[in-house]
Amino acid sequence: MSDAILQIDGLTVDIATPRGSLHAVRDLSFKVEKGKTLCLVGESGCGKSMTSLAIMDLLPKAAKKSARRLSFAGEDLAKATPKRINALRGDRMAMIFQEPMTALNPAYTIGDQMTEAYKLHRKASEAEARDRAILLLGKVGIANAAQRLGQYPHQLSGGLRQRVMIAMALMCSPDLLIADEPTTALDVTIQAQILRLLADLQQELGIAMVLITHDLGIVARIADWVGVMYAGQIVEEGPTEAIFRNPRHPYTQGLIDCIPVPGRTEPGGKLGVIPGVVPSLVGEIRGCSFRDRCKHAKPACAEAPPLRQRPDGHSWRCILEDAA
Repeated sequence: MSDAILQIDGLTVDIATPRGSLHAVRDLSFKVEKGKTLCLVGESGCGKSMTSLAIMDLLPKAAKKSARRLSFAGEDLAKATPKRINALRGDRMAMIFQEPMTALNPAYTIGDQMTEAYKLHRKASEAEARDRAILLLGKVGIANAAQRLGQYPHQLSGGLRQRVMIAMALMCSPDLLIADEPTTALDVTIQAQILRLLADLQQELGIAMVLITHDLGIVARIADWVGVMYAGQIVEEGPTEAIFRNPRHPYTQGLIDCIPVPGRTEPGGKLGVIPGVVPSLVGEIRGCSFRDRCKHAKPACAEAPPLRQRPDGHSWRCILEDAA
């Protein structure tokens, strides 16, 4: 992947807890090209959302981040001042948050919240900002958009609030859009419309997108590059087709085996399962974090697994050359 607008090398996020340091993100590296979509996938607690918050500099106070490189459009975010980060956030970097019920401020109208960043970053008038908000609300499928601007979040359903969050993130036509489970509150029909909208806007504006999701169906439809996260690390990454056609890491294979396949999965038949739970990330972590849940585990897994790589960029961390 070249011509990357976002380049991350060695991102680490540690959170102080009474039991010790929780290693939420561990030595994470990836790139995102302009106009391309990177999907971060994995079960809850793998560090996907914490990664997005680290990029946007929105980590909780107890969290500490470090990175060998954290670059956006050639600018070192690790060395940027809070003032500079504020100038980028909401303008050239935007985020769709996972939970619209709490992401919107109940004390302000939808219009106030949507137009604030646009007026700040674009020096636009109130009328220009409202016109932009109405346009985007219409694009994400909200009827009577002008009237919605005068409503408060509690007057909208969960699905409408999620669409407002998406429209708000697109107000300034950002170069980078981070979408943390952007279709969680939506039904399947609206979900497809929103994903199509994001894809169309991405193509039109050349937006680079980091999409965080649990849904491998969404990943298969929208991703150019996939990073499979487990216990704070990317354990496998590569082109979408390669990940689905030939998953190399046992965890990736387990995730894919959990998906029913039309024509292959018998009605009422059993789906694949991954036994156990994500391990604790508090304190010292050694070896492969997946070894206690892996059917291929060997004594060698107690040591750090090697990073294997194919010429197309498909890479995985495992003692096995092939998980099959």
